Amino acid sequence: MKKEAELWIQEDGIKFLQSIGIQKGDVVLDFGCGEGRYALPAAKAVGKMGRIYAVDKDKKALNQLVRFTKKNTIKNIEAINGESKTLLESNSVDFVLCYDVIHYIKNRTAIYNEFHRVLQPKGTLSLYPKHHKNDYPLMELANMKLENIIDEVEKAGFSLLNKFFKRLLHDDYYNDGCILNFRRT
Repeated sequence: MKKEAELWIQEDGIKFLQSIGIQKGDVVLDFGCGEGRYALPAAKAVGKMGRIYAVDKDKKALNQLVRFTKKNTIKNIEAINGESKTLLESNSVDFVLCYDVIHYIKNRTAIYNEFHRVLQPKGTLSLYPKHHKNDYPLMELANMKLENIIDEVEKAGFSLLNKFFKRLLHDDYYNDGCILNFRRT
């Protein structure tokens, strides 16, 4: 693991997640978790009374996360292999993290609907829409401005709560990005 990722998991990621609203005892869904760059600091941010559901379709990445949690005796992360359905109960999650993922999803409306279903009534969807029109490098969201992404999420039953410009981890390096927090409506 690279030095930036280690620092993120041990310290900076915890502070970042607390600054966007994650609290002790929260139940968090990290959708598209990969190797756990957000799930691991989230496990520390929510503490022993909290729970992290780490969902990804990449079995290899999930296996790395599971090995890390076992090696480090982290007990509040549950890895789930999945793509568009989380298999979580309705109204069971306080916070959904969807970071650097939506540009891979063809049917984003379906995944927003799934987030709406699993979130508690006052739950938060936190979105990091990397690769949009105003970001580098451009990819699948290259034709979308942040305003378009906000409109898309709001049409799925959310309202914009906060917009943050923060330093966060992207892959294994730090990056400045825009975080959009939505409230389920």
